[in-house]
Amino acid sequence: MMRAWTLPALLALCGAAVSTRLFLGGNAGAASVVLLVFLVLGGMNSPLVFPKSVSAPEARERSAVDGRPVVFWRPGCAYCLRLRVRLGLRARHAHWVDIWRDPAGAAEVRAVNGGDETVPTVLVAGRAHTNPDPAWLRELLSP
Repeated sequence: MMRAWTLPALLALCGAAVSTRLFLGGNAGAASVVLLVFLVLGGMNSPLVFPKSVSAPEARERSAVDGRPVVFWRPGCAYCLRLRVRLGLRARHAHWVDIWRDPAGAAEVRAVNGGDETVPTVLVAGRAHTNPDPAWLRELLSP
């Protein structure tokens, strides 16, 4: 769990350090903007942006019942963030598995990607798609 929050925490700390230096230098406006930018970047790279993760076995069971895709992701991954942002509200219709929190999910991703933990990896009807086009997945998640 701590590993997922390392990058967001570092971004927040760096933002606080830079903004403190700017504030002490008499540049309160710039300090506020810098702090806000770093906090937004930290938030975007945190697990908070993604729907609640489930375990890989639970995601597979749910997908078998409702036919929705399973998305394997990890915090700090720019491609995962791009996919999540481009899906918008439709992202909640997929089953999300954080491979840093679920060893079974990480093993599944390695099995379909030649031993690499390449994310996002999306399982649709038992077939893996590594780093798929967000528009394609958005169409699958359409009501």
